[in-house]
Amino acid sequence: MSTHQQLLYHIVYSTKYRNRWLTDGFREKVFAYKAGICTQLGGFSLIVGGYYDHVHLLVRIPAKMSVSEFVGKLKSGTSKHVNETSGLIRKFGWQDGYGAFSVSVSNKDQVYKYIESQMEHHRVQSFEDEYLQLLAKHEVEYDPKYVFD
Repeated sequence: MSTHQQLLYHIVYSTKYRNRWLTDGFREKVFAYKAGICTQLGGFSLIVGGYYDHVHLLVRIPAKMSVSEFVGKLKSGTSKHVNETSGLIRKFGWQDGYGAFSVSVSNKDQVYKYIESQMEHHRVQSFEDEYLQLLAKHEVEYDPKYVFD
């Protein structure tokens, strides 16, 4: 019998120190590059979105790769590309940690729309509040001292 899987993840992480580096125009290029890396890693991005200081991805990750390995390669590959091509004065980077939340197929469209509407969403809610709500919604235990770096 063959192995079959349908594992969707909503992955969230911010820029280092939540610097607002993902400016209009540049943000879309970074998100497109992330989608390409997902494919290179054997995964698939349904959507990559976010705000000036963070990113959300709805992705399928290959069964042979752990979530932490996938996210690590995604973050390092994007940082390397940005640092080599963007001309930013300061070194671009992502926060050390990330959030990864499983998504059922029945909630896929809802999460997609949520990621798609990030620019509007953050007119009324900060990334910090949003992230804490995601942790609570998914019943993730955490130490408040170490949530943001």
